[in-house]
Amino acid sequence: MDAGINKSSRRSHKQIRMEVAFRRMLMMIAIVMVILVLGIMLTLTIESIPSIKSLGIKYLWGKTWDPVNNVYGAYPFLIGTLLTSFLALIISIPFSFAIAIYLGEYNSKGWLSNFLKNTVELIAAVPSVIYGFWGLIVLVPLVRELEMKFNVLPYGIGIFTSSIILAIMIIPYAASMGREVIKMVPSNLKEGAYSLGATRYEVIKNIILPYTKSGLFAGILLSLGRALGETMAVTMVIGNTSLLPTSIFSPGNTMASVIANEFTEADHTVYLSALIELGLVLFVVTVIINVIGKSIIKRFAND
Repeated sequence: MDAGINKSSRRSHKQIRMEVAFRRMLMMIAIVMVILVLGIMLTLTIESIPSIKSLGIKYLWGKTWDPVNNVYGAYPFLIGTLLTSFLALIISIPFSFAIAIYLGEYNSKGWLSNFLKNTVELIAAVPSVIYGFWGLIVLVPLVRELEMKFNVLPYGIGIFTSSIILAIMIIPYAASMGREVIKMVPSNLKEGAYSLGATRYEVIKNIILPYTKSGLFAGILLSLGRALGETMAVTMVIGNTSLLPTSIFSPGNTMASVIANEFTEADHTVYLSALIELGLVLFVVTVIINVIGKSIIKRFAND
């Protein structure tokens, strides 16, 4: 009997040691990730010092980007980034929510559901350069015809075209997360509503959407983060001009596309530092949007 107790005690001590070791490993991984993020920000800040010293705060609202004359203003690229990202988000939200509701509530099982789920997830796996080629060949002519109908200069390329490309690319993120949180809604809540005579539309409106609003918004936030940093597809269809866009149909540029286009051409310290400072600005904008989004998610969760 004593031998059995000792064996059980040794097993218990072994499990405790494994639990402690596992917890320490998780803590180390979390610390490494924090150090990595801080290291990226510190590197960008240090490399941006020549630009900060030379250009100052006017860099952020300067409207002219002219490396030949050593004039650098990030405002057109900041506006281009925010325009393309938020317009893409607005376009993608109805499709993302529709897919999430259909696969999470209307058709959550069966071969058709699996086929649609895999198809949506495949959209996220397609390389961005493929979207760029598709946009140039298919989407640009269609947008050009639309612009001609609205008596707009028929560029074809521009903010609107790149926003459509981005919207297609970010749909899987919000749709996948929305599908999962909708499937997690307790069945007794839905069954109680159905027993009281509620229709499926009323259950979705009054039970499912309020219950999953924090998860749905988290999916939107994830999509926005993906849109802010997209480079290749946007670079191929946005027009790559340093002018401030005057409408959603105007050609423009984003911070990521400027860095991709001009980084290898930076031939002096201030020019290179100005491009790195663009990366720093993009990093800060992403952090700010995520902090605001997290606070909104917490408010949703507490309601």
